[in-house]
Amino acid sequence: MRFIIFIFSFFLLVSAAKAQDPHFSQFFASPLTLNPAYTGKISGMWRLAANHRDQWPSIPKAYVTTTASFDFPAFRKVLSQRGDVLGIGLMALTDASGNSALELNYGSLAVSYHKALDAEGYNTLGAGFQGSYNSLNLDLSKLQFEDQLGPNGFTNPTGEALGPGQNLNRSYFDINAGLLFSGSSNGENNYYAGVSMYHINRPRVSLQDQNWYLTGRVTLHAGGTFMIGENLSLSTSALHQAQNKATETLFGGALGVMAASANENPATIYLGSWYRVSDALIPYIGLEIAGLRLGASYDVNASSLKAATNSRGGMEVSLIYVKPPPDPTGIPCPKF
Repeated sequence: MRFIIFIFSFFLLVSAAKAQDPHFSQFFASPLTLNPAYTGKISGMWRLAANHRDQWPSIPKAYVTTTASFDFPAFRKVLSQRGDVLGIGLMALTDASGNSALELNYGSLAVSYHKALDAEGYNTLGAGFQGSYNSLNLDLSKLQFEDQLGPNGFTNPTGEALGPGQNLNRSYFDINAGLLFSGSSNGENNYYAGVSMYHINRPRVSLQDQNWYLTGRVTLHAGGTFMIGENLSLSTSALHQAQNKATETLFGGALGVMAASANENPATIYLGSWYRVSDALIPYIGLEIAGLRLGASYDVNASSLKAATNSRGGMEVSLIYVKPPPDPTGIPCPKF
């Protein structure tokens, strides 16, 4: 019986790992997990981004994902004269499932190039590539089975104890790529559309001798930010992605209200919501000041899982800081 349950649990954990990537409701605040072509496409000297998501908090540590990235436009003074951008970026991600029984950790290096389509550099078309080194680990000591349940709780039967260090591991290299169009009609607003594909090389992710391969993830996304009043803006974005037999569609937006201030860096408060089709409503609040933007969202589960999760989907926070340039060019770049 124990062997059967082990195989079933193992299958569920590894199937989750190979069926769908970690994802964020605030996909617009995690640029390098969305599209490698975002690398270095900023109105500044460099960008630091960080995200943290705790999904289904009613199930302790069911899925916890954290990522951090750093990217910048290289040779900025030379390339900006013709509106082009060469971007370089680094990213790290950790994703833990089942109270950290299954962990995915990876680090990546990305590069992109954006070519100006007009003399002002308002409209650009770019391509990006990303290589990642991944480590997948299953800690057997954190799995519990039916025949371990006794009158005093869970115990390990004599001779069958699962102790620290009894792990299954797999390391692999991953290749991702994407295209991004970014434009503006007046130098103040911005709009964009992109497509990306992750796991182009379909790396083998089996933890034992099976031939299980990571299915490619294709993502389509678009959005923009538009001034609709003197101190009022509207930011919208949408995403559709597919991996294996799993699909995800999100859309929504937020109003930005800029505080009336003589300060050259007035604060902007964002209020809005996104919707993941057939799954969750995602209220969002954000604060931006002097290149720093903080965001918080909460998934309100509206799917058939709401009974088990008490309608709680996931808490998510994000941070993006863009170092302002000493010589602003006025070329708008995607923000959401």
